[in-house]
Amino acid sequence: MLLYFPEAIMGESIIRARRSKDRIIFEILKICTNGENITKIVYQTNTNFTTIKSYLDMLIKNDLIECIGTTSPKSYKSTPKGIEMMNRLGSLQKELQELTV
Repeated sequence: MLLYFPEAIMGESIIRARRSKDRIIFEILKICTNGENITKIVYQTNTNFTTIKSYLDMLIKNDLIECIGTTSPKSYKSTPKGIEMMNRLGSLQKELQELTV
């Protein structure tokens, strides 16, 4: 699993690392804190609908977000359990970024 670093420096060139699954989950939970529709989630996470749909399904199954509304477009909102998870992931990511190599 790759750790998420916005930019990793190798020699003199800067490369962009792929985001880890936990980073994407953190981003989705953060975006959904106040409720958001799938289109905005896709745009704000810079992913695609197929990828986000699988993450949303997994997060709903684990009670980390809930689907609000029955009409289109549906909104997704982080549950209290999801907000707790988001805070833990955020703390972990902050600690990882503070590690020195």
